[in-house]
Amino acid sequence: MKVLFLSVTAGQGHHSAAKAVMDYLKQRDIECTMLDTFEYINPILSESIARGYLISTKLTPAVYGRLYRLAEKKEKSDAKLSISKLTNSVLARKLLTYIREYDPDVIVCTHIFSAQIITQLKEKKLKAKTMGIVTDFTIHPFWEDTDLDYYITASELLNLQAAKKGIPAEKIRATGIPIHMKFSQKYSQSEARKILGIEDKDTVFVMSGSMGYGNVIKGIRQLDKLNLDFQIISVCGNNKSLKRKIDALKTRKKIYNYGYIDNVDIMMDACTCIVTKPGGLTVSESLAKGVPMVLINPIPGQEDRNVEFLLNNGLAMKTSSTFPIDEAVFQLMVNNLKLDNLKKMINHMGKPGSARNLGDFIIELGQNNA
Repeated sequence: MKVLFLSVTAGQGHHSAAKAVMDYLKQRDIECTMLDTFEYINPILSESIARGYLISTKLTPAVYGRLYRLAEKKEKSDAKLSISKLTNSVLARKLLTYIREYDPDVIVCTHIFSAQIITQLKEKKLKAKTMGIVTDFTIHPFWEDTDLDYYITASELLNLQAAKKGIPAEKIRATGIPIHMKFSQKYSQSEARKILGIEDKDTVFVMSGSMGYGNVIKGIRQLDKLNLDFQIISVCGNNKSLKRKIDALKTRKKIYNYGYIDNVDIMMDACTCIVTKPGGLTVSESLAKGVPMVLINPIPGQEDRNVEFLLNNGLAMKTSSTFPIDEAVFQLMVNNLKLDNLKKMINHMGKPGSARNLGDFIIELGQNNA
């Protein structure tokens, strides 16, 4: 059998979710490939969308948030706000040729744009079964305008939201946002700290995302002033300027500062808590690892919705202008009951086997469709 994954450049989470499932399928000797939908159809359009996403979320997040909320309020039949104009038959024709040549048994969309295109192409009587992966703890706007065979969501608790958007319950599979299988493995804190070569003591993991967003310097300075005995792991992603600034900081506490790394799973095992942006993939990884979260700098829009889900289900704490990072970490470290309750809910909600479970479902679907 063959599986085709369709993603979009905007944001790394969509690619990461696809790759997590692909890695598992390849272990099962299933042929699969991933296509950046707009890159394949029109590279100029792809670059414009990716650049527009980064600009809107980093430089004008308030505007992005307002547009997101406007999209949430739209009616399904509101043609003016529909993104289907971006995926008209002229653009989709090239993709249809590729699909017919590759002849997949299952098509998996990790972005709403890809799902929109496949919805239009279903009129061409595609043989493949189709599914979409919703990569946040909310049902994004425009998913209700798609018509796929299945929808993969982060949690069963989103079923009512999906129903309100007109997505039938029988099409929902709440196997979780797919994360790499290494997040299903678990080391003790002491073992993980030994692997990393750091002291075996309370550790705060400050993760600023792949682009190093947010006022991380201010947060680290606040943490450094806390009269508690802990060390800090900082990951700056691709933000080389931020890494240099943190390296130059004069602090009382020991800081282990990194740029781009590939062992986030070990760092999560080593930490007492994680300070992070509430992106769908990072949240899913933290839940899988059982790590209490302190949420910072959400991008208005889907990350705001992630925050609502996490706070309302007792899974995290969130900073604000009146509740800064040092107070949040202080309360976690001195209130054992709070910490224990967070861990219990996190362990209840985490889906460490999400990639495997989704992969098994894809295999079953493809074999039945062969």
